[in-house]
Amino acid sequence: MSSATTSALIPAALASASPPPAAPFGQREFRDAMGAFASGITVITTQSAEGPVGFTCQSFTSVSIDPPLISFSIARTSRSLTAVRAHGSLVVNVLGAQQRDLSGQFARSGTDKWAGVEWAPSEINGAPVLAGALGWVAGAVEQEIEAGDHLIFLVSVSGISTGVESDPLLFYRGAYHELARQA
Repeated sequence: MSSATTSALIPAALASASPPPAAPFGQREFRDAMGAFASGITVITTQSAEGPVGFTCQSFTSVSIDPPLISFSIARTSRSLTAVRAHGSLVVNVLGAQQRDLSGQFARSGTDKWAGVEWAPSEINGAPVLAGALGWVAGAVEQEIEAGDHLIFLVSVSGISTGVESDPLLFYRGAYHELARQA
């Protein structure tokens, strides 16, 4: 393919080397708009030389069935980032409605996130599986992608479990919610 043909396929805005214009909205407005999308809550766990590491994560998603791939994002400032990179293997624990406190516990920095938490190492990769989780997905990091103030991790899935039968823990517009049951 010639360079003339290639450049015709790339929109002018993407081919430009100049940075995009400033957003016509603030960070708070962006967060509020993104909060209109309800999501489940997970705790992503791994191991470090000092012991288990974990953090609450809403940005988890399935990417591909064949091959099985998932992704999540993590803030560049997260204390858990070093352990995720170093161990390379992790477990995504999907939280149930009864695990609201656990979500909050793993969302805080500077505390013992593992105090009173029941868990066992995954037989797949040794990363912690949290007791009572609706299910979990174990895998190994395939790729790390730069994305603004976060990093996106693409993970190859090596094991799964459906765990406990319960309603999911949901987050919407800055608060936890439960599924509404129809009569």
